[in-house]
Amino acid sequence: MKFVTTGGLRTDYLITRDGKAKNGLPGGNALYAAAGARLWAKDVAPWARYGRNFPEKWLTKIADNGLNPNALIAVPGDQDHRTFFAYTPDGVRDDTNPERHYKRIGEKLPEALIDYVHSTPEQDNAEYFEPLAIRPADWPENFDNITAVHLAPLPLATHLHVPSKLREKDVGIITIDPGERYMVPDCLSIIQKILPQIDAFLPSDQEVRSLLGSEIALSQAAELFNFWGAPLVIIKIGAKGILLYDRAHGLRHLAPYHQPNDPQIIDITGAGDAFCGGFLVGLAHNKADPIQASQMGLVSASIAIEGYGALFALTANNKIAPERLRKLQSRSSE
Repeated sequence: MKFVTTGGLRTDYLITRDGKAKNGLPGGNALYAAAGARLWAKDVAPWARYGRNFPEKWLTKIADNGLNPNALIAVPGDQDHRTFFAYTPDGVRDDTNPERHYKRIGEKLPEALIDYVHSTPEQDNAEYFEPLAIRPADWPENFDNITAVHLAPLPLATHLHVPSKLREKDVGIITIDPGERYMVPDCLSIIQKILPQIDAFLPSDQEVRSLLGSEIALSQAAELFNFWGAPLVIIKIGAKGILLYDRAHGLRHLAPYHQPNDPQIIDITGAGDAFCGGFLVGLAHNKADPIQASQMGLVSASIAIEGYGALFALTANNKIAPERLRKLQSRSSE
């Protein structure tokens, strides 16, 4: 089986919940998702665009750590790969105004962030592909017999137009984690066009309420996404795990591997992306068992958050993931 995770390659600037700055980490949802998938499958390729200023050493590490680099696309010139986010002491994540957050922790703003606004320009535009947005023509022509593709948060244009290209290439499973900037009421009609094209929709609870209103029950939201065409709906609820919905079984809650205050948790960045990568592989292995696929995703997330950077999970011992899956399954049967 062959798996592709689509998204961005980023340089991350992070302020942790306890006020530590971590600058210049390898990041990007394409890599976090690929690392989550790689814990379960050998043939995994991140599909992303990058500029000439993306560190060459990271491209080398991607290949050296077992990911297939053949879907990484070099585009001309320097490109904006920066991503900033700060976790505040109350657990809120903010991806704007880095100067305020560095000042809050008593550190100098990195020069790279002086003119930073946010990392998702034009994400709510259904017809505009910004320079690093994957587009249908980017599909590598030598990619045959791909089992499943995950589309991580990307511009709306990518999520609207790429799935049909993947179906033309006989990709059997397509999953989407929506971009937070387009999960707004003005984009609802476009989202309704996307859902029938995919096999699973994986928003966060915050994105659900941004789209449908703060008062909506997540169970009702999941039913709506299913009614609009998504066979499976997984709503990520942070430290509480996930909610899984399909029409045959209704809504089910699956708890995460780690407890919220587990000292093994180092950095929760990319947890949702890693979950999606593990889930993708699990769904491909047994489409009839989304619970096990979800548990595989939860295991991938549990490993990704035990270190810094998108490549951390690739260094995990190959016995850890199956051991943790057995533990999760044992807990759920108790």
